[in-house]
Amino acid sequence: MTHQTQDPADGIASLEPEVGPTGRPNREFPDPRPLRSHGPARVIALCNQKGGVGKTTTTINLGATLAEYGRRVLAVDFDPQGALSAGLGVKTHDVPTVYDLLLSRSLDPNDVIQHTGTDGLDVIPANIDLSAAEVHLVTEVAREQILASVLRRVAPHYDVILIDCQPSLGLLTVNALTASHGVVIPLECEYFALRGVALLIETIDKVRDRLNPAIELDGILATMYDARTLHSREVLERVVDAFGDKVLETVITRTVKFPDATVAAAPITEFAPDHQASKSYRQLARELVFRGAVA
Repeated sequence: MTHQTQDPADGIASLEPEVGPTGRPNREFPDPRPLRSHGPARVIALCNQKGGVGKTTTTINLGATLAEYGRRVLAVDFDPQGALSAGLGVKTHDVPTVYDLLLSRSLDPNDVIQHTGTDGLDVIPANIDLSAAEVHLVTEVAREQILASVLRRVAPHYDVILIDCQPSLGLLTVNALTASHGVVIPLECEYFALRGVALLIETIDKVRDRLNPAIELDGILATMYDARTLHSREVLERVVDAFGDKVLETVITRTVKFPDATVAAAPITEFAPDHQASKSYRQLARELVFRGAVA
């Protein structure tokens, strides 16, 4: 996207790219190429120890958009609140969940996976039982690697696995980071959300040093951005100053369409496909493919 400016020296109108919210020129990332084959999956954790920053919303809508682009996606609900499962309309009670997979090595992950109403997007659900997992896992051998061993059994069938982490830096989150190749940090454009990012990156560095040398930060995603407020603009500017190119160019703006889509148990890309929020998540999917975070 460009706009015309007039050079006073020569009177010639020139085209300059418009600057986006992150201070970089706006650009449209190309549509991903179709895949000739599927798997093994790259695992991405969506992680932030602060709640309410858009982790679940991003997992749902990024997963649905990648499926739109022909990727086979598995979303793992790794939060005892089960918001991801509810947001995609899958059963969470009287069915096996990720909690059962963590505690029983004999259970086949394929018996836990549920299909959603979105073609190409599957879910491993969670419910409140998961809140007891840390107590049960604390005495297990290699307790930080249990989720990784579960996901290795299904990774050949998917192109990407997205883990929706709970808002903490406890054993479940360490399991998610140990199982992942990359991390996307959804960051609400609000001061208190900004304060915790350094602690989270420190945790990622410790996991890299001690448990998972392959993990990398795929990007920081600004969410709930409101260009009308000075506070949002200043927070985003500070994030870009601190983390540079690790901040994704795509920015997710605040809109009431997200809770409306949650009530409808559908991704925003299906609930309101022409809304700006849907376009932003499609842009996010294209950017992650462009960056090599997703095949």
